[in-house]
This record gives sequence, structure tokens and C-alpha cells, in this order.
Amino acid sequence: MRPKLLLIFVAIALLLTACNAPAPTSAPKAEPAQTQTAPTSVPPPAAPQKVKVRLTTWAGVDESKELQAVIDKVNAAAQTFELVHEPAPADYGTKLQTAMAGGTAADLMWLSHEDIIGYASRGALLDVTDMLKADTTNPAAKLDDYFEPVLASCQYQGKYYGLPWIAQPVVMYYNPELFAKAGIAEPDESWDWATFQDAAKRLTVPGQQWGTSFNGWPPPHMWVWQAGGEVISTDLKTCPVDSAEAVQGLQFYADIIYNEEHAVPEAVIAEQGFGEMAKTGKVAMFFGGAADDLDYAYTKDPKNARLKVATVPKGPKSRATFAWSAATSIWSGTKNKQAAYDAMVALTEGIHHWKIVAPRKSLANVETIAASVPGKAESAATILKALPDMRPFRVIPKYGDWNDVFWNQFMDPLFHKKGTAADLAKTARPKLEATLP
Repeated sequence: MRPKLLLIFVAIALLLTACNAPAPTSAPKAEPAQTQTAPTSVPPPAAPQKVKVRLTTWAGVDESKELQAVIDKVNAAAQTFELVHEPAPADYGTKLQTAMAGGTAADLMWLSHEDIIGYASRGALLDVTDMLKADTTNPAAKLDDYFEPVLASCQYQGKYYGLPWIAQPVVMYYNPELFAKAGIAEPDESWDWATFQDAAKRLTVPGQQWGTSFNGWPPPHMWVWQAGGEVISTDLKTCPVDSAEAVQGLQFYADIIYNEEHAVPEAVIAEQGFGEMAKTGKVAMFFGGAADDLDYAYTKDPKNARLKVATVPKGPKSRATFAWSAATSIWSGTKNKQAAYDAMVALTEGIHHWKIVAPRKSLANVETIAASVPGKAESAATILKALPDMRPFRVIPKYGDWNDVFWNQFMDPLFHKKGTAADLAKTARPKLEATLP
């Protein structure tokens, strides 16, 4: 074959090969670029909504301001509740009873120790016994840390209906300047009734100054206790006010009250005030609560006398002294029992570092008292000596009825010399016992 013809055949073969070749495979598609989206932000879990817990107290303007500072600290630390203070300084008892009757009472309330058992016996207060016993976290819930007589004021039929926030024993405030002028050594723990009565007479300058001042305060009960007697028996079944011991204590009291040889006459008290006369230097020995400002009132007003603190004189059997106490209780109609309990315990702890004396053994020290009320720093050691001897009133469910008989039909006639303690006690006893449970 000719070379030229061969080239033609080769060219045709190549062309046919190209026509029959498979179509080229398409190139793989490029994957779309991955866009970097910011992760969706997950909001933090919402804080649990705090339950509002209402608190009603008798606190006046100044005390309310101080209490609010305590409440603010409690609320800042609380996770489940928020305390709201609703003070009612005027007609507190009446307002409280009206609110309870109408079903609108606050969750928490302040109660004097004279009132707790009465409300508890009527079912108005929440039994917190099991909650307190199960609480191993809060210091204020540790029942064995409390002074027993004070804690007992919150008990009814073996159950607890609140926590006490103060134990204020009676102490004796005295004017060292008047003692020095009379040449009498300042009171100490050796003083008894006779020492006190003699000093009261020697410190009296008729019409100018008096050794002491009684007007139903200090409570005559403490003189009965000091003599070894009782006005209500421990089993709540009798009122042995006609016992030899009770009569001894009450007659000692009656011999001093309004007797111008020892004490301020009733008319002068009405004219010049009671505690005010001690502040102005006209009464040498005045019985007041440990929390009173009599020992540092001079720092607020230089016109006030400088008073010091001593324990009360000792009686024939003891140095027993009355201690006013108050508690925070929970209304039985509260809709938020756990929140109310949590708030009660936290508030109690806060008040224990505000009011003195805190009713707990672990806080019964000079440092706690001085930190709570700096003006009490100098008196703190003496106040602490009164704690082992303090006790509140022994209270019954119908204590209001009992109290009316005791004061109106027994003490008032005694103070106004309408009979001796022995004679009046015989008449008063059956009337008092008629109010017992």
C-alpha cells in the first residue's frame, strides 16, 4: 500500500476512536463552604422566685429602722424567702387578734412571753417542734443552746410554738455619785434585802432624792421567788400566794413601795416620771431590764446621771430575778410553712446579734453583748452574772384573766395599804385558782 493511502487510513481510525470514546466523567462538585455559626447562647437558669414572708411587730420608728437593717442582711443571704416588715406599734394586740380572726394575719409575729401560750392553746400558732428537731444547719434552731426557763416560755403541752429572741433579766442600776455622798459602799454580791432596805433609807433625802422606786415594777413575783415561794405552782394546779414564803416576799415589797422613807411616793412618780427620775439623779437605785440604756444614757445627753449596774439583792433563798422575754412565732394559717420557718430561724439568728441578752448560752459572753450594743460594754460582765438566776413568768392559757385578778384584786389593795399580804392573799388565792387550766 502506498504510504499516502496508509496515512489516510490512520487518520480515519483515530477519528472513529475519538467519536466512540466514553464521555469524560464530570468533576466532583465542590462542597459548599461550611459557615461557622455562633453557638446559640443558653440563658442561665432563672433564680428561684423568693416567697414573700410577712412579719408583724410592735416596733416603733427607731426600733423598726434597726430591725430593718437586720432584715436586710437576712434577705440578702436568703435563697427561698424575702421578709417584709409590717410594724404595728399602736394597739398591737388588738390588730393581731383582728387579723387572725379575719384570716389576714402576717406569717410571722412578735409575741411577748406572756402571750405565747394563750395563742398556742387556741390553735393560732404553728407547731414547729418537728421542724426544729430536724434542723441541723441553723445555729438558732439548736434547742439545747437556749437558757431553759426562757425556751420554756415558747412551749405548750410539750410542743414548741416559736423561738425566743431576747432574755432581759432585771438588774439594779445605781448612782455611784449619790452613794459616795452618803458614804455608802457601792452594791456588790453580798447585798441582801436588809442591806438594800437600809441603803434605800440612808440614800433618801425627803422631797429631793430617794433611795429607790417601785410602782409594780420591778415585778413583785421576783421577791416571792427569792423567798422560796411561787405565785403559780410548777404543775399549774395551785396559786400558793398565801404560803409563808410568798407572803414574806410580798410584804417586803409592800413595805417599800410608795413609802417615802425609802422610795418615791406615787404622786411624785406621776408628776416626774418613773425611770426618768433615775436618769436625772433623783433615785439612787432603780431596777431595770438589762437592755435598758440607763447605764449609758449619759453618753446621749450629758444631763443624765451616770449609772452603773449591779445584780439584784439576794433574798432569803435565792437571787432569782425576773427576765422579760419575747419570741417570733408563726401564724398557723400561713400558706408557706417551710418558707415561714426558714425566715423565723434566720431572723432569730439575726436578732440574737442585735438585742441583748441573746437567750443562748453560746452567745452569753461579754464580746457578743458589747458587739450588739457597744454602750453595754462596761456592764456586760455584771449582766452575765444575772443569767443563771433569771426566769420569766409562769404562764397559763388564761393568763390575762389571772393577771387581772392578781393586779386589780391583790396587788393594788396591797400597795395602797388596804390589807396585809397575808390577809389579802387568802382572799385572792381562790380567785386566782379559778383561772387555772
